[in-house]
Amino acid sequence: MCGMPQPPPVRRTVTRPSRPDASMSLLTNVMDHSLDDGYAEAAARRRAEGAGGMPKTVRARLGLAAGLVLAALVVTVGAAQARVAAPTVAKERQELIDRIDRETEAADKLETKVDALRDDVSARQRQALKSGGGEGTDLVGILSGAVEVHGPGVKLVVDDAKEASVGGNGDPRQTAGFSDTGRLRDRDMQRVINGLWQSGAEAVSINGQRLTALSAIRAAGDAILVDNRPLVPPYTVLAVGDGERLSRRFQDSADGLYLHALQENYGIRTAISAQVDLKLPAAPSVIVRTAEPSTENTGKGTS
Repeated sequence: MCGMPQPPPVRRTVTRPSRPDASMSLLTNVMDHSLDDGYAEAAARRRAEGAGGMPKTVRARLGLAAGLVLAALVVTVGAAQARVAAPTVAKERQELIDRIDRETEAADKLETKVDALRDDVSARQRQALKSGGGEGTDLVGILSGAVEVHGPGVKLVVDDAKEASVGGNGDPRQTAGFSDTGRLRDRDMQRVINGLWQSGAEAVSINGQRLTALSAIRAAGDAILVDNRPLVPPYTVLAVGDGERLSRRFQDSADGLYLHALQENYGIRTAISAQVDLKLPAAPSVIVRTAEPSTENTGKGTS
């Protein structure tokens, strides 16, 4: 049957999807051939020659066995020595601990003896000054802070403002202006103490620390230091003297008015009251630097 010529069938070639890591040919090659060709060839040659594995000759096997025996012997001897030396090390350690305990106990006894001798020397000094210096010795001891003091006086409590923790991201020391901090500074405490002295105080202490003519009030960071010892607010100032008169004279003085200005302008909290009996401890570090004999009782004074 004749007719129109038929077109040839069209063949469709199915293309395989490309590998998702085709673009990473370098990484793929590294992963597929992790061992360099030269190393792989050398390893294959050694396997072909029989160089790998256990030694083949009797001599080589004997050498390997001797090496293993020697290594085991060294490990065994080391373990035995460690076991033998363990009691000795423990004994030496215990002896060292006992020696430390004995030396510590001896040091404590010496420290106690030193404290007793120091107290005895202080008592003898006071007795010698009293017998040679007359009635003025007690007053000198009080004014110098060498002896404990009790009597009427003034109690002054000074504290930071309530808003002292506000400002400078919660840190009052981060702000430059005092009006923003409400913190009592070392120079403020200096004026308060000097004002009490000038108003007639005979002895002064801050938070239980006795002040002398050599005491220093300084600042270190957030703290006020008295003789290099930090104080924590509120600051309790005790001053021995005529209570009512001392309180009145201090509040009317320039330093008392300065403290009142801190209270009015910056929120510093203060409270002052007269006390019937105050007790102030002796200063812990009174040192006699110079001493001269009295000439009043000997009659040898110069005219």
